[in-house]
Amino acid sequence: MQHDRILKTTSANAEKRISGDFGDYVDSGGTARGIQIKIADIVIEVISTDPDLQLGLDGDMALFSCAKAKPDLSIEACRLVLDDNYGSQKIFDSGGAWKLYLKDNAYWFYCSSPSLGKVPYKAARMERDFKSGRVFLHPALFNRNQAVYPLQYPLDELLVLNLLAQGRGAEVHACGLVNADGDGLLFAGQSGAGKTTMAKLWEKEPGITILSDDRIILRQDENRIWMYGTPWHGEAEMATASRAPLKRIFFIRHGEKNSLKSKIGVEAAALLFSFSFPVFYNADALNYTVDFFGKVADLISCHELSVIPNRDVVDFILTNC
Repeated sequence: MQHDRILKTTSANAEKRISGDFGDYVDSGGTARGIQIKIADIVIEVISTDPDLQLGLDGDMALFSCAKAKPDLSIEACRLVLDDNYGSQKIFDSGGAWKLYLKDNAYWFYCSSPSLGKVPYKAARMERDFKSGRVFLHPALFNRNQAVYPLQYPLDELLVLNLLAQGRGAEVHACGLVNADGDGLLFAGQSGAGKTTMAKLWEKEPGITILSDDRIILRQDENRIWMYGTPWHGEAEMATASRAPLKRIFFIRHGEKNSLKSKIGVEAAALLFSFSFPVFYNADALNYTVDFFGKVADLISCHELSVIPNRDVVDFILTNC
């Protein structure tokens, strides 16, 4: 599902509507030369340094546009002819849409697609502190004066994951919702566990807000864990740029009946980690993520939830939690 999105900014999809509130970034000719997005209170700024590159936000990312603020990560973007000379020190290979190399003491992310050949359609050079960077778009695949979103998936999510791993929080594979009392409920699980089904069942309930049906970010503020919606939704296409205090975590799996089993301590933390997106190529980041989930497990009530995927599971949770 997510991999289908990587070509949306190529010339073949140039008619896709790209929107956003660009405020101070619009020049005298009405062209957007900069954008800012805010995901889980992390601000990323992108500035075009190319007179032929107009910026915009596509799809649900437009919901995460924000007014100009001090960025956590500032990026310059331009069009540049790329080749397939990635470098010698490969750090990570996703086996699909992206690769990571270390060159000149900086991280280089390369985004590619088999349908576009060996040359990456996009490359991003990020300083190792992830405070600044540059994004290069292969001109043959990005039309002049066509508004594009330079960080389009998977790059935007990769950047947020690295920023979170610096001590800000973590992302989990989960459906997240806010109930009528304003409390956050998190339903974590692998693909096929029932996250999308859970989101659709709860969406029909009065007073419910779905933050995401597939990706949720967790952050700590003193002794409270907050859950945030993200733009990287699943099949239900539910995404909300909002947050809520996390009340309960459910690790969902299919069962013969609806039932709950408490999970505490190391076991709960390990389950959270198994449903997360850790930065494996950075030892410090990995250690932080493990410690963070330990804190989450200490602060939040966690349960294994066996479910029969129908309306009864909603009543079961409302009655027992």
